[in-house]
Amino acid sequence: MDIKKFLSESRAVSPVIGVILMVAITVILAAVIGTFVLGLGDQVGDTAPQASFSFDYDGAQEITITHESGDSIASDELSVVIPSGLTADTVSKKTGSDDSMNAGDTIVVELAAGDELEDGDQVRLVWTSESGSNSATLQTYTH
Repeated sequence: MDIKKFLSESRAVSPVIGVILMVAITVILAAVIGTFVLGLGDQVGDTAPQASFSFDYDGAQEITITHESGDSIASDELSVVIPSGLTADTVSKKTGSDDSMNAGDTIVVELAAGDELEDGDQVRLVWTSESGSNSATLQTYTH
């Protein structure tokens, strides 16, 4: 074995490194393009807000939902879901000047005359994203 020829011979090193780099670049490009094609990059802004709410039921027709703490939420993205068989006469949102729910703001639900919550009935506060593609129950009240 000729040591000088072995140390000066380097033809096999460059092609191997070149192939590895080309494969790595191809994999990275495929991952980036696949993310956009499948729409995975579009879901960043559609995460549910983190907020805490309290419920107060007067025992008759009025349910008051108060934003206690957490993220500010656009009031048109919130809805109140009452048990089937009950009817809400009015749902009024008392928000600040920017029409978003902040700490201290309330939603008052007035049930129709004669309607009232029974034991085990649930009232849910539901958030729906602006695009309508995502929704989440932010808080649930069980009577």
